[in-house]
Amino acid sequence: MPLNLWSLFYILRSTAWITTMKKRILIVDDETDILELVDYNLSREGYFVIRAASGELALESVERGKPDLVLLDLKLPGLDGYEVARRMRQSPETAGIPIIMLTARGEESDVVAGLELGADDYVTKPFSPKVLAARIRNVLRRSRNPDTETPGIINTGSIVIDPERFLVEVEGKPVELTATEFHLLHFLAKRPGRVFTRSQLIDAVKGEDYAVTDRSVDVQIVGLRKKLKTAGDCIETVRGIGYRFKG
Repeated sequence: MPLNLWSLFYILRSTAWITTMKKRILIVDDETDILELVDYNLSREGYFVIRAASGELALESVERGKPDLVLLDLKLPGLDGYEVARRMRQSPETAGIPIIMLTARGEESDVVAGLELGADDYVTKPFSPKVLAARIRNVLRRSRNPDTETPGIINTGSIVIDPERFLVEVEGKPVELTATEFHLLHFLAKRPGRVFTRSQLIDAVKGEDYAVTDRSVDVQIVGLRKKLKTAGDCIETVRGIGYRFKG
């Protein structure tokens, strides 16, 4: 039985509504096999997938469609992933779009450079589709609750952080921290799961009263873990890159 105009209108409207409700993921990679694999798996996860095979096309897609997240290969011909990330972070309209980098296994320098440009996370090739989907969910969840600089109590696991009173408690007992230790813990705890390089941590806590270097960040983290005792493993070392808070 042929569809009447009202039925056709209803189907089209419903399809458009479903599409707009889906999270839109832009995949940027010049390898067709990777695009096909990621597209297939993310579509099964319920995402609306957009493809781009070059950095130039990626920026056009970002400006035109404002995706919810960009999955960005760093090693692209022409305009590479680093430049795409840099331009996105420089533009007020696209600065808040989460970026997950795709990088070759063992290329720690690539990961560090990408994180310094403001990427939210990274996945190394070859990767598990399930791991990739989990990383995407985590980053999207964090992006729904963007960080602000307004004070607020953080209660995560056995740790309570009160920035207004400059107070940290573990299992109800106060922990004495230096100013640098407190700011490091607070900065990481506000952004659980996100990896930060030592340089990013320095930028986060630097000030006239802080003498912070790459080496001293490691020393501060070691001291912080000891003071947090049983909760010290909440700060995880990401080998060759930096640290993250396991929330």
